[in-house]
Amino acid sequence: MIKRFAKSEDGAAMVEMTIVSSLLFALVFGFVDFGYAFYQWNAATKAVQVGARLASISDPVATALATAAPTTTPGAPVIPSAYAPFVCQYTGNTGACNGDSAKFNAAGFSTIFRGDTTYTNDNTCPVLAAGQRPGMCHFFPGLHRDNIAITYTATGLGFQTRLGGPVPTITVNLQNITFQFFFLKGLMGFNDITMPSMLSTVTGEDLKSTAS
Repeated sequence: MIKRFAKSEDGAAMVEMTIVSSLLFALVFGFVDFGYAFYQWNAATKAVQVGARLASISDPVATALATAAPTTTPGAPVIPSAYAPFVCQYTGNTGACNGDSAKFNAAGFSTIFRGDTTYTNDNTCPVLAAGQRPGMCHFFPGLHRDNIAITYTATGLGFQTRLGGPVPTITVNLQNITFQFFFLKGLMGFNDITMPSMLSTVTGEDLKSTAS
């Protein structure tokens, strides 16, 4: 009886299938998780490109930019580093440039974040109507305003007392975005991943909302 039991192979296929299935499911779910992470990376990259383009042709988020360059010599070139960079971003529902909320153009930020849709002071991403330009949130679903930082830097373009203000270099970057594993976190204990900060830099153009 014992010898017959020891030689019996009944159920071996089921055990083997259980082991192989576990590895197969982990592999498939891993592809799904990492594939979705790669999709988010591509979406975030496209979002910063669109955001930088919108920022270059929209009203500056930093309202103090128009008078930031020196005014002592009208017509003189604006040299690099003529003024300190303006970093504009949200903390919760409060937007500020270099920590000063009074110099923050919320409507201008909204244009970059949600495109030509109606301004609202929240993270909603409205559906676009015909002919409206999309914003960053339309390319990266789930994006929040406090994930975005917009920086205006003096790089030697434009001239002092220019009617539209100096011509800055504009950098839009995403920050504090976390990818959460769905399958592998439960199966294999993977931790959430903070996506590296990504950015896009362009030169300012008309810097007014009527540009296209």
